[in-house]
Amino acid sequence: MQRYWLIFAQTVTVLLAAYFVVLTLQPQWLGAGALAQRSAVTLLQAPGGGVGASSASAVALAEGSLSAAAQAAMPAVVSITTSQAVRHPRADDPWFQFFFGDIGTQQKAGLGSGVIFSPEGYILTNNHVVQGADAIEVSLTDGRRTSAQVIGTDPETDLAVLKIALDLLPVITLGDSEQLLVGDRVLAIGNPFGVGQTVTSGIVSALGRNQLGINTFENFIQTDAAINPGNSGGALVDTSGHLLGINTAIYSRSGGSMGIGFAIPVSTARMVLESIVREGRVVRGWIGVEPEELTPELAQAFGVSPPRGALMTGILQAGPAAQAGMQPGDVVVAINGQNVRHVADLMGQVAQLRPGQAYAVQVLRNGQEKALTVVPTTRPAARQSRQPRR
Repeated sequence: MQRYWLIFAQTVTVLLAAYFVVLTLQPQWLGAGALAQRSAVTLLQAPGGGVGASSASAVALAEGSLSAAAQAAMPAVVSITTSQAVRHPRADDPWFQFFFGDIGTQQKAGLGSGVIFSPEGYILTNNHVVQGADAIEVSLTDGRRTSAQVIGTDPETDLAVLKIALDLLPVITLGDSEQLLVGDRVLAIGNPFGVGQTVTSGIVSALGRNQLGINTFENFIQTDAAINPGNSGGALVDTSGHLLGINTAIYSRSGGSMGIGFAIPVSTARMVLESIVREGRVVRGWIGVEPEELTPELAQAFGVSPPRGALMTGILQAGPAAQAGMQPGDVVVAINGQNVRHVADLMGQVAQLRPGQAYAVQVLRNGQEKALTVVPTTRPAARQSRQPRR
């Protein structure tokens, strides 16, 4: 009996071994080929079946890419290299020369980015990128390099307009920064640290950022798209590659990106460029007032409910506002039909007024609304202030 069981076990072992050999080397003999083919087709098909389903998945993946936006905007973003002759502040000191010799004049290099605004070669960048530069070189993505001329600067918005003499220039398409919403996807394009043109992505983190102490006129777009030294003057674009702003500053404790970057809206940038090209400088309105933010406590004291507008704490004697009858303690709530929410609103709206033209101004005085007519003059030129950041 034991002999039969041994023969049976050996036979089963041989048959199982033969089965696995055939299954591995010749699966079609066992009909497994059809099963394997059906499984392969199923893995390639999306739900719904058909070859078109696989194509639809590829299209969906492509739609999630920001490549088209980057390719549309990148050719119009340039790299800017500056050089400036600097001399040590103590270079003329005899004792300094005794120990260190005459070190002479040294060249200080700077780096930034810019955006081509027109086929005529006008480029918009930051003022702090080109301020004090003796020579400016612009590099395009197609490999061309050329020197640039400064057409004009506007320290109060930290913008500058350059011009280059090249043909067939790629030009950025302008977007509408007024339609931006918090959460919109954006791309930042520039030349950080001089490594070459780089694209980073993020979202709009906030709008209307002001009181940062960066510029006189602040209405920044805040983004978490990585912005680093060298990105200054570069482009902030939407998912269609349209320009929304000029990257200007970052908040950082390390000198690199920490996810808080600021860009000047394209609406402001366009106004500055057109004014500089047309007038040679930016012409802004001025009414001669000293405004202060209207806190809830001040609003209650001055009878303004709900809190709105900007409180006038000082009126320049014989200035445009004084001539219009404005008084300290007035709360400006509207200029030329546009509501004033805070001091930044007031400054921005007054700056856009055309000097010599009359405008309606609504104020609250002792809780009563009063209509005034103001004729602004030209805003005095700003002093060259220090430019922090990058």
